[in-house]
Amino acid sequence: MDDLTTTTGIVALAAVALALAALVVGTVALVRLRRLRAAQRVILGGYGERDLVTHGAELTEGFEALRDWIEEVGARLDGRLATAEERLDGAIAYRGLLRYDAYNEMSGRQSTSIALLDATKSGIVLSSIHHRDQARLYAKQVRDGEAELELSPEEAEAVRLALAGEMQETPR
Repeated sequence: MDDLTTTTGIVALAAVALALAALVVGTVALVRLRRLRAAQRVILGGYGERDLVTHGAELTEGFEALRDWIEEVGARLDGRLATAEERLDGAIAYRGLLRYDAYNEMSGRQSTSIALLDATKSGIVLSSIHHRDQARLYAKQVRDGEAELELSPEEAEAVRLALAGEMQETPR
């Protein structure tokens, strides 16, 4: 025991204490490292030999590839949507129907005028005039809401109904 009171003994005791402290710190670090590895295995799934940095890099690459694909699909959809909108502009957007008795014969309003206009308010007005022994069909073109030929009052009313969004039969 006399050896422990000497300088050499004190240094040896300090070294033992320091070694024990290092052993405790090493053991704690080892336990934490095992817990961290277990948590990594949960996150990484079946890819046990990889680390989180590699996994994170692969995820980043995957997200970048997904973003590029989504941007490409979005660009294609924008092109298709623009084409569809152009086509829809030429479709019938406004329509108006007016039934009337053209000759005031009390024949049950057999004559009809119908306006069919696209998004630019251009299209046609069709009028079918029925008489007891004959029927006639007239077609007039409309551009930007204005007829190229003069419209009858019934045809003008059909255009007005179409542009107002109404679809009704008006007695005459």
